[in-house]
Amino acid sequence: MTDAAKGQEFQRLTVWVGLALIGCVCGPIRADDPARLTARTYNSGFDLAHDTYNGMGTGSDGRIYYVLSSESYQTGAQMYCYDPAADSIRHVGDLTEACGEKGLRTIAQGKSHVNFVEHEGRLYFATHVGYYSIIDGMEKIGIPPAGYKPYPGGHFLAHDMASGTFEELAVAPRGEGILTMGMDTRRGRLYGLTWPTGRFIRYDLAGRRLRDLGLTAKLGEDGKGQDYRTICRSLVVDPGDGSAYFTTGDGDILRYRYDRDAIEKVADEDMKKDYFGLYDPTSAGHMGYNWRQTVWHGDQKAVYGVHGNSGYLFRFDPAVPRVEVLERLTSLPSKRSGMFDQFSYGYLGFALGPDGRTLYYLTGGPVYVDGKRVRGKASTAMGESKGIENLHLITYDIPSGKYTDHGAIFFANGDRPAYVNSIAIGKDGTVYTLSRITENGRTRTDLIAIEKKPKS
Repeated sequence: MTDAAKGQEFQRLTVWVGLALIGCVCGPIRADDPARLTARTYNSGFDLAHDTYNGMGTGSDGRIYYVLSSESYQTGAQMYCYDPAADSIRHVGDLTEACGEKGLRTIAQGKSHVNFVEHEGRLYFATHVGYYSIIDGMEKIGIPPAGYKPYPGGHFLAHDMASGTFEELAVAPRGEGILTMGMDTRRGRLYGLTWPTGRFIRYDLAGRRLRDLGLTAKLGEDGKGQDYRTICRSLVVDPGDGSAYFTTGDGDILRYRYDRDAIEKVADEDMKKDYFGLYDPTSAGHMGYNWRQTVWHGDQKAVYGVHGNSGYLFRFDPAVPRVEVLERLTSLPSKRSGMFDQFSYGYLGFALGPDGRTLYYLTGGPVYVDGKRVRGKASTAMGESKGIENLHLITYDIPSGKYTDHGAIFFANGDRPAYVNSIAIGKDGTVYTLSRITENGRTRTDLIAIEKKPKS
């Protein structure tokens, strides 16, 4: 085929995929397909807002707190609060300023990749870098432009919901971001994993002391070859004995022991299951055998979580120890196709509802164009690059084991949510997340609410 012919063929494919996206072509409708859901979009007023991973939570006051990320070296991530009762959004603060770095001309605190944990009227969370440089084909903390200083490191922060003030608690060592966070609210201790090397850090509220326990996954995402490992995105804490659990790309389950102030590998159990797939932990582009997102179930004293790419729900009982694979928690279209999900890292929008028994999961499904499955991104007729996603809301009732796909999610104009990796459940059962939204030819990330309440 000549270059001209290739160009004409590409143009035809581009137009067709663009029309498919605009028309939401997702394959034939089947009688057993779940109903469509409608999501309401909001405008928080931050035009630079980029994809947010985790970065939200529901306060005891019923409000939805969330962070909108920034890729700018000058402008940091912004924190907001949505009040469902008043149907209003309030700007809470700039994270660079909250960290005490306003005017210092350092690389901004561009992200928060962790969910909020509430303790005694305060929301605890951590900050992360949002400005990157590509060096030797790898994403690195951004090289500062002329006149700017290097990224100073991610911070543990506290936000007082009553006064609206922030308190800066501690900064991560070696200028790294804080990618993952968990909190032991009984003992007043924060835990974190840093990026890019994956160091395990802890911070005591009472003693106001930070300790670095060192590397946990080779050289993390800063390594090369045999030293490369993706870093776990979810730390879960057992409030009973104060243990904190996380994983490695090799499938090891690691346990921080509060009584010993040390990390050990859980013996006789791991995450390396045939159902999860086969992975090379030294290669990028997936989470390997890491779990993706987890929650602690207090009554059962167990961890519920999802494995990334495969989308399998599992239960980990630390007392045995045992990992039990329960159900493929992906959408019905994914189950029927037998394929992995669109996003090879898996989805972070996984949470235990306020009833203590319902798991909520926002996950993708396959998209078909002209009878063929489309993966990843495609160019539209307008020349833009848009993510092709088929977002579904799934619930799983823990006592009965009942799985429900509540349907594909659409905006009122027919567009679909995209790049969704966060979730918060309102006190009335409304599901909130952060998604890309395109309005007037511009795309930003912002808050959306899935208006139809899921049925248990």
